[in-house]
Amino acid sequence: MSRSSNRESKGRFQASGDEGHNCLHGVVHGRVQGVGYRLFARDAALRNGVKGWVRNLPGGQVEVYAEGDELDLMEFLTELHRGPVMAHVTDIEVDWRRTTPSHRRFDIVR
Repeated sequence: MSRSSNRESKGRFQASGDEGHNCLHGVVHGRVQGVGYRLFARDAALRNGVKGWVRNLPGGQVEVYAEGDELDLMEFLTELHRGPVMAHVTDIEVDWRRTTPSHRRFDIVR
C-alpha cells in the first residue's frame, strides 16, 4: 500500500476508460476510532454507490475495502479523508486493484 495525502490519492489513480469495477483497500490513520468513523464510512459508501466493508483495527486504525466505479471510489476516498466532525484523519494508505464485484452492500464489520 502506498501512503498518500488526499491530493496524491486523487492524482495517483487515473481513470482508465475501461468499463467495470475497481477496488480500493485502505488503512485510515489518525483519530478514527470512537468518533463514528465506521458509520460515516458506511454512509459515504451509500452516497457514492460503492460496496464493501469497514472495520476497526487493533492498532487504532480503520480498514476499508470498497468496490465500485472509478469515479465513485475517488469521491468515496475524498469523503474518507474528510471523516466525521470528531475524527482527525492524518493519512490513508491506499491500494487500488481491478476486481470482479463480490459485495452486494457496504457493511460495518465488528
